[in-house]
Amino acid sequence: MNFEEIFSELKRKEAKDCDSFICEGKDLVNTLEALKAKGYEMLIDLTAIDHGVEASPRFSTIYHLLSLGEKNYLRISVDCEAREEPVVPSVVEVFPAAEWHEREAFDMFGIKFENHPDMRRILMWDEYEHFPLRKDFPLAGIESEYPEQDVVERTDLKVKAAPMAGGPFVADTAGPMSQTEPMAKDQSWTESKPKKEA
Repeated sequence: MNFEEIFSELKRKEAKDCDSFICEGKDLVNTLEALKAKGYEMLIDLTAIDHGVEASPRFSTIYHLLSLGEKNYLRISVDCEAREEPVVPSVVEVFPAAEWHEREAFDMFGIKFENHPDMRRILMWDEYEHFPLRKDFPLAGIESEYPEQDVVERTDLKVKAAPMAGGPFVADTAGPMSQTEPMAKDQSWTESKPKKEA
C-alpha cells in the first residue's frame, strides 16, 4: 500500500522495523479511522516518548497498528505542541482498547487525551503531582507522603525514594544487545554493602 498517495496528511519517518509516519494531532482521529477501514483494524500499542527537556517537540505519542490481513505493522507518531501540558486527541472512539493506554500515558507522561471518557490516573494516586516517565523525573523517584491518611496515622509511613544501588544505570551501545546489559556507574556499593561517605 502506498500510504503517502492515499493519506496526504502522513509524512514518512525513517524506521528500520516497520512503516512509520508522522501525523498532526488535528488529523489523528480521521487518519486512524481511515487506516482502520483500510485493514489496520487492531491497535497493538499506544505509548509516548519524552524526547528531553530541551527538545522541541518534547513529547510524542506513538500508535502501533496491525493489519491482520496484510500481516503488517504500522507506526503513527504525533508530536505534542505544548511542552508543559501536552494534549492530543483521544482515539478511544476509533479503538476502544486505547482507553487504558491513554490513561497510562497521561499518568506516566502527563499527556492529556482530549475527549477521553475517563481521563484520570491509572497507576499512581490521583493527588500525585509528578509524572514518572518524564526525563526530568529522578531515576530513584521522589519521596512523598503516603496517600492513604488512615495508614499514615497508624504507621507514619512515607513513600520513599529508592536507593540507586550504584546507579544511574547505563548500557554500552557497542556490540550485540546480548552483551550490553545495563550496569551501574558506581558498583562499589549495593543495598547490602553501604555506600562510602564522600
